[in-house]
Amino acid sequence: MLIQAGEKVHIITRRLFESDLRRHFAGIVIGADGSTLRLSGFAFVFDDGLNDFLRQDDRRERIFSLTDAGLVINLLPASANLDAIRYISDDQGRRILTDEETFNLNINEFGINR
Repeated sequence: MLIQAGEKVHIITRRLFESDLRRHFAGIVIGADGSTLRLSGFAFVFDDGLNDFLRQDDRRERIFSLTDAGLVINLLPASANLDAIRYISDDQGRRILTDEETFNLNINEFGINR
C-alpha cells in the first residue's frame, strides 16, 4: 500500500473552473483500501474577501480516491499537530501551511498567493 493508516496528508483539490471553490484538506489516514483513503481531519476553504484559507472548526471524515487526477497529495511529517494546523503568509507573500511547531509547507509552487 502506497499510503498507510496513521500517515498524515494535505490534499489540494484542483479547480476545474475559475469560479470553483478552492478547497484543501489536512488529516490523518484512518483507513486505506486499494486506491481509496479515509481521512479524519480539517477542511480549508479559500475566502476571497480575506484572501486566505479558513479552517472549518469541526473535525470531519472524508474519503478520497488516489486515482483522482484533480488531487495534489502532500505527505506531512508524523510529528505534525493537526489540531494546530493553519495557513500563514511569509514576508514574501508565500502561503505556508504550518502547525508552528514542527513543520512548514510552502504550497506556492507556481507563484505567490495562488
